[in-house]
Amino acid sequence: MKALRLACDVLTLTATPIPRTLYMSLMAAKDLSVINTPPQNRLPIKTVVVEYDEDLIRQAVVRELNRKGQVYFVHNRIKDIDKIKEKLSRLLPSGVRISVGHGQMHPNILEKVMIDFLENKIDILLCTMIIESGIDIPNANTIIVNNAHNFGLSDMHQLRGRVGRFDKPAYAYYMVPRREVLDADARRRLEAIQDYSGLGAGFRIAMEDLEIRGAGNLLGVEQHGFIAAVGFDLYCRLLREAIGTFKKTGVLDEHN
Repeated sequence: MKALRLACDVLTLTATPIPRTLYMSLMAAKDLSVINTPPQNRLPIKTVVVEYDEDLIRQAVVRELNRKGQVYFVHNRIKDIDKIKEKLSRLLPSGVRISVGHGQMHPNILEKVMIDFLENKIDILLCTMIIESGIDIPNANTIIVNNAHNFGLSDMHQLRGRVGRFDKPAYAYYMVPRREVLDADARRRLEAIQDYSGLGAGFRIAMEDLEIRGAGNLLGVEQHGFIAAVGFDLYCRLLREAIGTFKKTGVLDEHN
């Protein structure tokens, strides 16, 4: 990478930049490049936001298993995850292999579960957000997220990225409790994850996340939120002007 760009000291790569990082790019404090070309043969993930529906869960799981695939079922509460396993066992056909994976398990046990899932010895991995990143299992192409209204927009996008890793059609179901009254931000997040489901949607999702959560604090460590301090807008304008001046004079290029 240094051979390609000697003047670059830090290179940050992300599918969905946090609001502060994105805002730094929009303010020209960091240069921004967007990769819009998906991997060859990659297909968009069909995304559905729906009220909790056991019939739909059964249909989605059976369809995936009929094509010899595997399923993620995300339930981000360890407290009652075993009850969810019992419910899925009653709901689905006998013989469906379900295992649980979460961060409070002994590392050796969790490793065994993940290896079994990778080797197709498990049909459904009932898990928490532990699978959010670093998991690449091409045979798992259906993900069902329970209580999706409690997840952040970038989290939902990362979870959706666990499926559709190869050339098979993939499905992501975001389920909310029936008759649940959702707050405005939760509705915006769910609408965004459904609307921006095409290939290369990460940047548009990040922009929506920036609008919902705020830009964070460029002067401090907060990654999101709106700054109430007097002078922040003025600081942003001055920062933009200063960066523009430095770029014109070549100062940034010399000392980057």
